[in-house]
Amino acid sequence: MIDLPPVRIHHPHVEVRPDLLDGSPVVRGSKVAVRRLWAWHRKGVTVETLVKRYPPLGPAKVLDALAFAYDNQDVLAADLERERDILDAECSKQPPLPNTRPNRRALKVEKTTAISSEDWDDRSEER
Repeated sequence: MIDLPPVRIHHPHVEVRPDLLDGSPVVRGSKVAVRRLWAWHRKGVTVETLVKRYPPLGPAKVLDALAFAYDNQDVLAADLERERDILDAECSKQPPLPNTRPNRRALKVEKTTAISSEDWDDRSEER
C-alpha cells in the first residue's frame, strides 16, 4: 500500500487519521474523502453540486476541502493512486460477470422490425 506524503498545509475542516479510511484526508466530522470531492471538482462538477450531493457538509467544508486539495496536490495524487491500486486489485480477484442483461438497442430493433407496415395497417383497421 502506498504511504501518503505528509500534509504540508493543514485546514480546519480536513483531518487525516490512520483509523479513518486508511489515513486518507477526509472532511472533519464525516467519512467523505477529500479525494472524491477533488476528483469530481477537477472533472467540472461545481461546488454547488457538491454541496447538494453532501448537504451535511455545507459550502464552508466543501470549499475548505477543495482548498486543502489545491494546497496538498501531492497528497491527493497519492491518495487517488492508492485508491486505483486497491480497485485494480479487487477487480483482478473477481471473475468477470456474464452479460445477463439483454441489449436494449437490439430489443428496440427487433420490436420495430417485427411489425411490418402492412401489419400495422391491418391492426389499425381492426380498431
